[in-house]
Amino acid sequence: MTATPPDPDPAQTPGLEPGGGVAPGDTPPDSGQTSGVSPDQPIPPRSRNIVALVIVTILTLMVLGFVVAQIMGWAKLF
Repeated sequence: MTATPPDPDPAQTPGLEPGGGVAPGDTPPDSGQTSGVSPDQPIPPRSRNIVALVIVTILTLMVLGFVVAQIMGWAKLF
């Protein structure tokens, strides 16, 4: 293996106490970061989106119809 490990070598890291701990107030050395590909996420069903869109469209048309009826004088609110 030619790559170095992601964690620093404790023998060459300043500030480490015996046993690998750090003194109070010191910051331990950071490990190397690795990234990978996450597993595929399930695709949510489209039916929820379609139902929500239909409900919002119906409510919008109802409010728009009421506003037009108010303007034309066809609907009395009070």
